[in-house]
Amino acid sequence: MHGNEKTSAEISETGLGDEDYVLAEVVQRPGATAASPQEPRQSRPPPIRRRRVKLPLILFLITCLSTFFAGAVGWIPTLEPMPIRRAILSQWQDGLIYMACILAILLTHEMGHFLVTLRYRIPASLPYFVPFPISPVGTMGAVIGMDGRRADRREMFDIGLAGPLAGLFVAVPILLVGIQQLDLSAPGHGLYRLDLPLYVRWTLQANPPPGYHLDGVAADQIWCSHLNPYFMAGWVGLLITGLNMMPVSQLDGGHVVYALFGRRSRWIARGFMVAAIAYMTVTQTWDRWALMMVLIFLIGIHHPPTRDDSVKLGWLRIAVGLASLAIPLLCFPPQVLHIVE
Repeated sequence: MHGNEKTSAEISETGLGDEDYVLAEVVQRPGATAASPQEPRQSRPPPIRRRRVKLPLILFLITCLSTFFAGAVGWIPTLEPMPIRRAILSQWQDGLIYMACILAILLTHEMGHFLVTLRYRIPASLPYFVPFPISPVGTMGAVIGMDGRRADRREMFDIGLAGPLAGLFVAVPILLVGIQQLDLSAPGHGLYRLDLPLYVRWTLQANPPPGYHLDGVAADQIWCSHLNPYFMAGWVGLLITGLNMMPVSQLDGGHVVYALFGRRSRWIARGFMVAAIAYMTVTQTWDRWALMMVLIFLIGIHHPPTRDDSVKLGWLRIAVGLASLAIPLLCFPPQVLHIVE
């Protein structure tokens, strides 16, 4: 190599940290000389962005409080001081169990994404938990931000599917514990009934709890008075997983479908949106999903191209990806809640 050849450097980021560490690896060509102070500024590596820590931590702590509150008041939101105080004093154990279970599901889901981004050196944020105070569930899930333009087709597939599979690995056992603790013998009452996804209905039919199908309990609904923290956490985990696996936009399902079908996935996304709008119109569930629909349209219903769409997935990823398309059908309860008027 000639002595006057310029230095070439590659910067690889495995993490971006605000008060945490950043691993930056500089690979220099053998025999090349270090850059001199007089070298033009544009030849220097770009500054490394740092990952935010304070905001994700604050949101996590607020979500802990909001999910604890939801479990302690029996998943019936209220603002009246005395009922809140009595509920927390008498049902704080339920609040702690629900908080621990739902956060374990959400954290496992997001860390599934995050760890794969670290493996492929795709810049990504820490998980941002989204608290939802004064609601039956206490949270709207969690998200991570990443620079998806640096991921190729195979990497995008792995990142998109790792979260839902990891979350289900935790949510399903928690749900099964909750089903074992269900007792439907007493007449149900309360402000709402939970709509049950197909997987839960099949599990209840295979292992019916006491009182199942008795006293007017429907096979596809459960009164809020019958809930326990394990069942509710598992149900929320399935809801969030099913919602994320919808084959549209930059949801997890959108990543998977784009990796499987490429540019043709836009027809799947369009068909899904038409079917979703028709369903909400027929069932009059716009109040539940209007905000979600607005967000999807703002982000864009089509998935953007990856860094390299020509990368092959391989037969195993294709098989797993096609099977994962059934997750919304098995895990998502279309009407979510049946409000008692």
